Amino acid sequence: MHLTEKELEILQIIEQNSRIDFNDLAKMVDAEESEIADTVQKLEDMNVIVRYATIINWAKVDTYHGLTAMIDVKVTPKRGVGFNEVAQRIYRFNEVESVYLMSGAYDLSVVVKGQSMNEVAQFVSDKLSTLDSVISTTTHFILKKYKHDGTIFEPINEEDKRIVVSP
Repeated sequence: MHLTEKELEILQIIEQNSRIDFNDLAKMVDAEESEIADTVQKLEDMNVIVRYATIINWAKVDTYHGLTAMIDVKVTPKRGVGFNEVAQRIYRFNEVESVYLMSGAYDLSVVVKGQSMNEVAQFVSDKLSTLDSVISTTTHFILKKYKHDGTIFEPINEEDKRIVVSP
C-alpha cells in the first residue's frame, strides 16, 4: 500500500501522541482540519491505524499484581500455511498479548500476561506446549520495565528526563 508523504507524516505524529488534537495536527502538517479527519478515518478504515493505546507504568500501582512473560516458541511449520496457522492458534488465547515471527533459535516470540508465575506456567504447560506444532518453549519473566515503545519509565538521570520518545 502506497501512502503519500503527508499521510506518513500524520501517522508518525499520531504514533507518538494519539491524543493530539486534529487542529494542532493540521497546523503541524500544513493541512485543513477536515483533511486530517478524512485522512485518519481512511487510515482507520484501511486498518493502517489499528487501535489507539496508552502506556501505563503498572509498577506504580500498588494494587496491581500482574506480570508479563516473554515465551520463545519453537514450532514445526505446516505445508502451505507456514507459521501462520500456529501463530493464529496462539494469538487467540486470552492470555496472549503479542505474537511475533522471529529469526534465530526460536520461531515465535509470545508475550503473555498473568496474575502470577503459576498462572503463566499453567498456560504454558496446559495450552501452549500442547499444541501439535509446538516443539519447545522457553519462558522469561519480565522483572522490571525500563523502556517500552520508546517511553522511558523511570528516568535514571536529568538527561533521561528530557527523552520522552526515541526517534
